[in-house]
Amino acid sequence: MKFRPCIDIHNGKVKQIVGGSLKDQNNQAAENFVSEQTADFFAELYRGRGLYGGHVILLNPEGSEYYQQTKQQALSALSAFSGGLQAGGGMNPYNAEEFLKAGASHVIVTSYVFKDGQLHKDRLRQMCRAVSKEKLVLDLSCRKKDKDYYIVTDRWQNYTSVPLNKETIEELSDFCDEFLIHAVDVEGKADGIEEELVALLGRECQIKATYAGGVHNFEDLEKLKVLGQGRIDVTIGSALDLFGGQMALDEVLAFVSECL
Repeated sequence: MKFRPCIDIHNGKVKQIVGGSLKDQNNQAAENFVSEQTADFFAELYRGRGLYGGHVILLNPEGSEYYQQTKQQALSALSAFSGGLQAGGGMNPYNAEEFLKAGASHVIVTSYVFKDGQLHKDRLRQMCRAVSKEKLVLDLSCRKKDKDYYIVTDRWQNYTSVPLNKETIEELSDFCDEFLIHAVDVEGKADGIEEELVALLGRECQIKATYAGGVHNFEDLEKLKVLGQGRIDVTIGSALDLFGGQMALDEVLAFVSECL
């Protein structure tokens, strides 16, 4: 288990938000933390600690009045830690190259591949041709409906008909380098992890995968280690001291280093 840092950018600022609250209309989101620092500040901090494999997420869609501000923040972070961060948020075959050239190690994709509630294999293959399997991360962020988890898209606003299960994980593993999975219903709430989801990922993921959502103390990290069988990496947002929380980054890094 490794720690994967994050830089979430909304309305041109680094923020931690409640995941399920994000709305395109009027650029709305319930905020847990708004940083006075720019995105490149965090990128340089992560570079200094050697924390590779984190992600920069653009939370405004193209067309938003804030998109260009958000994009410039993201590009500055990628430049500050070239090769160390992944870029996500509206990625597609036509804009991915710009972010890779700016320094992204990978691009993270959801909505382009899961279009109109369905998995489109032609679009997935197109993404692979555009950036290569080795530079593609599939975001399988999900929400529970009835008894099952379903992948959600469009800044987590829309359910797809694609369940997150053994078959889906096996099928998609052939097309990407790794997975990023936000447990949307607990994302940004710092009130405990989705244990059932982590256990699923621990059982079924045979490629690299990062879990995000609900981590708020070291008991949660211990559960992640056990349920994820030591193979699922973790992102911490609102609970981290960098973003106004109580979990000190140094202590988190010491904990995960013992898991290696």
